[in-house]
Amino acid sequence: MIPRTLTSELEDYAKQYPIITVTGPRQSGKTTLVRSLFPNHAYVSLEDLDTRRAAIEDPRGFLKRYSKGAIFDEAQNVPDLFSYLQTEVDERPDPGRFILTGSQQFEIMERVTQSLAGRTAIARLLPLSLQELIASKETISADNYLYSGFYPAIHDRELNPSKALAFYISTYLERDVRSVLGVTDLSRFDIFLRLCAGRAGQLLNSSSLGSEVGVSHNTIRSWLSVLEASFIIKLLPPWHANLKKRLVKSPKLYFYDVGLAAYLIGIQNADQLQAHPLRGALFENMMIAEAFKQQFNHGKSQQLSFFRDSQGNEVDLLIDTGAGLNAYEIKSAQTIGSDFFKGLNYLNKLEVPIAETTLIYGGNDNCTQSGHKIQGWRDATFT
Repeated sequence: MIPRTLTSELEDYAKQYPIITVTGPRQSGKTTLVRSLFPNHAYVSLEDLDTRRAAIEDPRGFLKRYSKGAIFDEAQNVPDLFSYLQTEVDERPDPGRFILTGSQQFEIMERVTQSLAGRTAIARLLPLSLQELIASKETISADNYLYSGFYPAIHDRELNPSKALAFYISTYLERDVRSVLGVTDLSRFDIFLRLCAGRAGQLLNSSSLGSEVGVSHNTIRSWLSVLEASFIIKLLPPWHANLKKRLVKSPKLYFYDVGLAAYLIGIQNADQLQAHPLRGALFENMMIAEAFKQQFNHGKSQQLSFFRDSQGNEVDLLIDTGAGLNAYEIKSAQTIGSDFFKGLNYLNKLEVPIAETTLIYGGNDNCTQSGHKIQGWRDATFT
């Protein structure tokens, strides 16, 4: 098992809260992590039909079996259980007593806010981060990371990425879509997924997507919401401020796992990426996903966004630290060009509270140039 950065946060939460809720995409390592951290807790999978039926039919009796504590995996499958957990921990609020995991963010968070507010800590575990992988094994090339992605099983078990990601889509993603949306025409949904991958790093246009897929823009929005709730995609919002220049209002679309995006656009091996026209977009996607992973792994809830105005001036990522904005420009090239700083320099001229500006690029050197911090992709930190 590759050590996970989120471990220390979960250990702290277990000393303070009676319930810990861990959300994240399927196969991100939630079950492996919580079972290793809490070996004395009973493990209960609510994906199992018989177990789920027992919890639904007699929730009080079900919880009595696990009065000393338990891990309830995929807890969103038994929505009523949350109300009974509330009563249970109100009577006995032992820290770290129950661990809940869930891969449907909207469903589990709705139940948490309704029944468990103030009683649970909430953590999000995404696929492996660059920091975690680099610390645990020999560093490979950026193209290999773009191709393989970051799902733990691919690296722990040295699986073929193309085959593993194909199985992931057919066994998890399509099943979730069927259960939540009732989609019957999976061929259209498959086209939609592939079109989304081809638009990674671009402004979202639901109407255009709908036209290409052959469905309404409302259907596209519904599908996007499920993908975001399942931690497959992230819609990065634009930054807004009272500036004289008009800022764009559409979000940008990214995949939480760049390997999944690469697979969906047809990448079958790392060598194909060297001259691929979407390599730059995939590299940007990888680093934006890394920013979210680092934020979640350290229990942070800072606002992430991007800057773009109507004239096309753009900065890839802004992180609101409370003391100002940290601005990041991302370039896949291994040689730094003077035009790489164009967006950062433009932003510095506006009435924007910038704390620090950073260029993250495809090379290895870390230095300062023209007042900007420069980081190689392997050393990228987002704070």
